Formats: sequence, structure tokens, C-alpha cells
Amino acid sequence: MKPLAWRPQARIDRQKEVRHYRDHAGPSVAQRLVDASWKALEQVRRDPAIGSPRIGELIEIPGLRSWRVAAFPLIWFYFERADCIDVVRLLGERQDILSIFGEEGGVT
Repeated sequence: MKPLAWRPQARIDRQKEVRHYRDHAGPSVAQRLVDASWKALEQVRRDPAIGSPRIGELIEIPGLRSWRVAAFPLIWFYFERADCIDVVRLLGERQDILSIFGEEGGVT
């Protein structure tokens, strides 16, 4: 399995989501989010090709893949690199994902 390489914004996204769930649904739900998000990333580490390339194709960012966090409306975005899984963002399904990546000037 390849190690995870966290981009700063991916860490910020995860922290914001955990805080949101803790504040609005309680600590037990926030802990379930932490567990589910790690489980999703472990699946990606075991099989990096598991994620969908569809959004990456739509916004013309080659190699960008996405993988859902089970039981939460959240999606991890990542690249498979030769030596790691490059974790880019954790975004909500209802966010304007195409605009977010467009505003960042393309993530590579």
C-alpha cells in the first residue's frame, strides 16, 4: 500500500467537516465520520484505481479521482502517484465541485 500525502487543504477540509458534525450532530457522529473517512482512504490505498475519474475528466484534470465516504455526503479527491496517494480535497456532494476546482486554477 502506498502512503498518503496530504495537501494542506485536504487536512483543513477534514477538520472543518469533523467540527461541523461534532457541533451539529454530536461527538459520536463526528467520530463515525473520522472512522468512515479513514476507512475510505484505506480502500483507496489498497486499490487506487477504485476511485472514479469522471469529475477529473469533466474539469480536465488528468488523473484526478474521487471516492465517497460511506454513510456521509462527502467525497475524497486524490491522485495516484508513483510513490503515494496524493490527497487533494474532501468536499461535500452538494458543493459546487466543478467551480471549486476551477477556482483553484486546476489541481495537479
